Amino acid sequence: MEECIFCKIIRGELPCHKIYEDEKILAFLDINPISKGHTLIIPKEHYVDIFDIPKDLLKYISSISQKLSKNHMEKLKADGINILQSNKPAANQVIIHYHIHVIPRYNDDGIILLHGTKKQESDLKKVLQELT
Repeated sequence: MEECIFCKIIRGELPCHKIYEDEKILAFLDINPISKGHTLIIPKEHYVDIFDIPKDLLKYISSISQKLSKNHMEKLKADGINILQSNKPAANQVIIHYHIHVIPRYNDDGIILLHGTKKQESDLKKVLQELT
């Protein structure tokens, strides 16, 4: 993808603060971080989202996210880690190239990523019927 910002980073046309790289993936600091150490992991080949990426590469990226999460916890003294991955614009996927966010969390950082509202049992049963 010629205009994809992540593809441009992979090709070296745009700079990044590289954390990790191998033949399949690149991990670098997010330029708009949610927290200290917020890292993006991207495949070097362009895939749109979770529906597009091959399963074996998805598993590999997951294993790298675990490795980087352990590193972030140790080196940055994080108290926790969020792993976030969005698909499609309705889910706030801004860059249409599959990527995972590794977001170090710190006690009392005030960040709220996921917070829903409690539903009635009947509502949950209705959704369960739709899904099964």
